[in-house]
Amino acid sequence: CSLCRYVLKELTETEKHYVLDLGLIVEGYMATLHSKGVPDDMKGKDKIVFGNIHQIFDWHKDYFLGELEKCLEEPERLAQLFIKHERRLQMYVVYCQNKPKSEHIVSEYIETYFEEVRQQLGHRLQINDLLIKPVQRIMKYQLLLKDFLKYYTKAGMDTEELEKAVEVMCFVPKRCNDMMNVGRLQGFEGKITAQGKLLQQETFTVMEQESSLLSRARERRVFLFEQMVIFSEPIDRKKGFLLPGYTFKNSIKVSCLGVEPSKDGDAARFVLTSRNPDGSMVRFQLQAPSADICQAWVDDVNQILESQRNFLNALQSPIEYQRRESKSNSLGRCIRPPLSASAGLRPHSSASIDRHKLPSLQSHNASLPTLYLGSQAHGPGHGRSETVTTPCRRSTPCRRLLCSITTFKPYL
Repeated sequence: CSLCRYVLKELTETEKHYVLDLGLIVEGYMATLHSKGVPDDMKGKDKIVFGNIHQIFDWHKDYFLGELEKCLEEPERLAQLFIKHERRLQMYVVYCQNKPKSEHIVSEYIETYFEEVRQQLGHRLQINDLLIKPVQRIMKYQLLLKDFLKYYTKAGMDTEELEKAVEVMCFVPKRCNDMMNVGRLQGFEGKITAQGKLLQQETFTVMEQESSLLSRARERRVFLFEQMVIFSEPIDRKKGFLLPGYTFKNSIKVSCLGVEPSKDGDAARFVLTSRNPDGSMVRFQLQAPSADICQAWVDDVNQILESQRNFLNALQSPIEYQRRESKSNSLGRCIRPPLSASAGLRPHSSASIDRHKLPSLQSHNASLPTLYLGSQAHGPGHGRSETVTTPCRRSTPCRRLLCSITTFKPYL
């Protein structure tokens, strides 16, 4: 239809402008820095400034733009183009994870060194305006695809593949946003990548209780990883901080973690506990923005703890564990139903979209058996459940995590 072609034309035209903007960075700033060098106090930082933008530029210039142009004549190619390259688009997640560090360095030199280079190159835009282009572009694809889907549907065309493409391009930007938030966390001395997948993040009102002492309520950004819960304080930009960020305040290792309902019956409140080596307990009382978000967090924490128990049981008694699992499977019994089976499309905090629970955000590229894209999806109306962390296809979330973290052959 004519409206479909209009969207395709906009997609290809904006792609051309995007490639030109990336070229201003790679063939402009990066080439200049390489040929003329950088100030002594900036050496080593220049690689952080640009991240993997060269990789993004090369792929779009040499391949993706040309493929989009082919869709002008063959619109039916569009959906598969995005589905097929779901894995390739993860380079944007890498770029976004590095982006906060890049912003910090650029802010130091934006009015001095980078301004000199900008004037030398004759660019209208400053470097930070160009470096944000990949973030803006990965967000833009889903909007254009949704427009195309709308007109394609009205034209009476088969939209199954196109819907999958929209799902892919909704998930990738969400993952990018998550990684940028994690990248803004300051003061955490551990290795953030060693904490496993980011499952949730949300801003809570938190009160900490040790013994009988209860702290006053404070705003905290809380990150739920597979191996740790991290509490952080949002940086107040009113105090002179130009860039958003979070300062590390506290953490709970999953091995010491517990969860309790609120004693006052508040459906939007729950308690996370941290067990100290001496047996004492620290309680963190979290007030969520809504009861739904509270329940989503409690469900995810319980799922992590159940996975940990299963993993420990497998380590301690692998033969017995395998026998019990085999018996369970032979009876067709699921030890724990998927959370979404009863909850449907449960709300998630402004964090990661967990593809265990949102059927609309499922990995559709079957050629990616070892790629982690976040958690995978299954839910109402979807007759399958899969993970791309490993080739495992078991449906129970706890088993799926177990398969991703243990190397025992029987559990794979």
